[in-house]
Amino acid sequence: MTNEPGPGDALIIVDVQNDFLPGGALAVPQGDAVIAPLNRWIGRFAAAGLPIVATRDWHPADHCSFRTRGGPWPPHCIAGTPGAAFAPQLALPDSALVVSKATAREAEAYSGFAGTDLAARLRALGVKRLYIGGLATDYCVKNTVLDALKEGFAVVLLREATRAVEVQPGDGARAIAAMQAAGAQVVDG
Repeated sequence: MTNEPGPGDALIIVDVQNDFLPGGALAVPQGDAVIAPLNRWIGRFAAAGLPIVATRDWHPADHCSFRTRGGPWPPHCIAGTPGAAFAPQLALPDSALVVSKATAREAEAYSGFAGTDLAARLRALGVKRLYIGGLATDYCVKNTVLDALKEGFAVVLLREATRAVEVQPGDGARAIAAMQAAGAQVVDG
C-alpha cells in the first residue's frame, strides 16, 4: 500500500485544539509536535484535491466528562471558547470539513464518528481509506480509528502526527497496538 494519498482517500485530523496543546486545560505532552507533520499531510491532500476533515471536542460548559460532573477530565474545549479553537499554527484549508463531537451534555464521544454523520459524509464523497492523526493517541485518535475500521474504511495511522495523554505509562503504545490489531496500517513518514 502506497503512502501517497489518491482517489478515495481522506485525511482526518483529530482534535488539534488549543486546550490539548501545552498550556491548555487538558494539555497532551508534546501535543504541539503533531502540527508540523499534520501540516505536511494537509499540503499533500490539498494539492491532490482530496477531502480534509477536522474533528473537535465542542462541549457544553457542564459536560458529563468534566470532574465537576464526576467525569475524569478538567473542563476543556467548551464550545465557542479560545480553548476549543483549532491550533492557530494548523494549516487547515477553508474547505476542510469540521465535525463537532461530544456536543450533548450527557454523552461522551471520543470518536469523530460517535453521534455524528461523519461516516455518511465520507461515503457520499466516495472515501474508502482514511489517513488519521491528531490528539490524543490513546483516546480520541484510537476511538476514531477503531470506529472507522468498524464502519468499513481502511485506515492509515500517522504515528508521527499523534501524541498520547499517557494517564498510565504505555497507554500510547498500547493504543497503537490495539489499532494495528484491529487492522490499521501504521506509517511514520
